[in-house]
Amino acid sequence: MFLHEHPHSPIFYENTTKIIVGTLPPPRFSTNELKSDDVFFPYGSRDGNLWKALSDIYKLDLKYENTKFAIKQRDDFLKQHRIGICDIVHSCKREKVDASDIGMSDVILRDILGYLKAYKNIDTIIFTGGASKNGPEYFLRQILKKEKINISLVSSDIPKIHRFMFEGREIKTISLTSPSNAANRFIGSNSHYKKQKKLNPSYTTFDFRKEQYERVFKTGVPSPLS
Repeated sequence: MFLHEHPHSPIFYENTTKIIVGTLPPPRFSTNELKSDDVFFPYGSRDGNLWKALSDIYKLDLKYENTKFAIKQRDDFLKQHRIGICDIVHSCKREKVDASDIGMSDVILRDILGYLKAYKNIDTIIFTGGASKNGPEYFLRQILKKEKINISLVSSDIPKIHRFMFEGREIKTISLTSPSNAANRFIGSNSHYKKQKKLNPSYTTFDFRKEQYERVFKTGVPSPLS
């Protein structure tokens, strides 16, 4: 049984307004077996699409290498845009050493509500995935249920938006299509993707993500894909 512990501490800044919330990075980030173009930073896997999309959207020219410079590029962006990162899982056990959410057992969660209490400017949680079992939204819902906090649907379109009240302020949650390539099959079945692919055969699953991420990160209240 493999003990998979999160290798990164949560990232917050004094004026953070949005936080990105996932589960755990690939195990190689915890066992110090990085590839040359991984970045030892949240969502720094060479195979992920979050930083690739943000780099394109904001013209960041990010480096994909295991260096302090690449880390600083990402940290500077988060600080400038008042974005934090706080994956919801502290650790789990796995029979198979991979990054799948469904393979997690004996999950220990971070105190996400404690962080919301400490950083009072946070008004938006951006999930890197939906509400399927062992996903970040799934775990937050468990926490809210335990604390008897109601969460309500704002929009069922992609990306889905919910909201809940915490300490007298409204917290909005937005469920991104996962930046992991494991979500490509889901994207391929999406009606918007199919429509765009028909109009433009060179349209890709990355283009789909980039459209969605741009609306989420630049506006905060995205309009649905049509």
